[in-house]
Amino acid sequence: MIEARHLRVLRAVARTGSFSAAARELGCTQPAVSQQMKALEHSAGTPLLIRGPREMRMTEAGEALVRHAAGILAGLTAAEEEVAAIAGLRAGRVRLASFPSGSSTLVPSAVAAMRSQYPGTKVSLEEAEPPRSVEMLRAGDCDITLAFRYVDLPTPAEESWADLVVRPLLTDRLVGVVPDGHPFALDGRPVDIGELADEQWIAGCPRCRRHLVEVCERAGFTPRIDFATDDYPAVVGLVAAGLGVAVLPELALESVRPKGVAVVEVRPAVQREVVALTLPDLANVPAVDMMLGRLALAATR
Repeated sequence: MIEARHLRVLRAVARTGSFSAAARELGCTQPAVSQQMKALEHSAGTPLLIRGPREMRMTEAGEALVRHAAGILAGLTAAEEEVAAIAGLRAGRVRLASFPSGSSTLVPSAVAAMRSQYPGTKVSLEEAEPPRSVEMLRAGDCDITLAFRYVDLPTPAEESWADLVVRPLLTDRLVGVVPDGHPFALDGRPVDIGELADEQWIAGCPRCRRHLVEVCERAGFTPRIDFATDDYPAVVGLVAAGLGVAVLPELALESVRPKGVAVVEVRPAVQREVVALTLPDLANVPAVDMMLGRLALAATR
């Protein structure tokens, strides 16, 4: 195998015309230059130098290798500099995938902090709900994904995170959202989910919808879902218009003006675990590690 250090010696020999002059240029001994040239010829499988009594010249193979050595060494130097920049967070990228309420609450301050401290690092964002966002991570389409799962339900095998690095961010409580003037809004007391059995419901994303149905069925009823939308402001708007009630994560309400609605505590308590996920090898990449830290800091705020 041809090594970069051997190519550097070959270029020095070609440039200076002798082992001793090449040794002086490289700051090593003449026997060391001779030894490396022998190793290079062995790797090449053909002589590279013709040693005469008065001068040393390159064979055709040697001249070809010298021509290519310049580009190879220049490319290697550029690669070394780029890697050093990435390792030192002067460059690099982090590709995020996040569910919408995470995108509007956790991501902005985390990315702003990252950009402020490491302006050479580029951060991109794509919205996706789990488990799709987790599939993107495993497929190499992102470096970090924000995901969640409900702590009161068993995790399906296909949604396991066992092979991933899991950075817990926060526990997000689900709350009831009812129109202003609703009896439960006026009571100001915690509401048992079973007390909402006769209400019309507005549901969120497919995964949230499935979870709502399971929670209600455990309370002894099947919710009548008249509207379903992934858009949290739309959910709040529909509730405010008196078209139904909803259960939303508190994180989602942080990015929505809950005008015309009241938020009530729902029992039994329902929570979801919000985490940042990455692959084990990616966790050691400086930019990814720093982004995970910024997300954790955003969650504490």
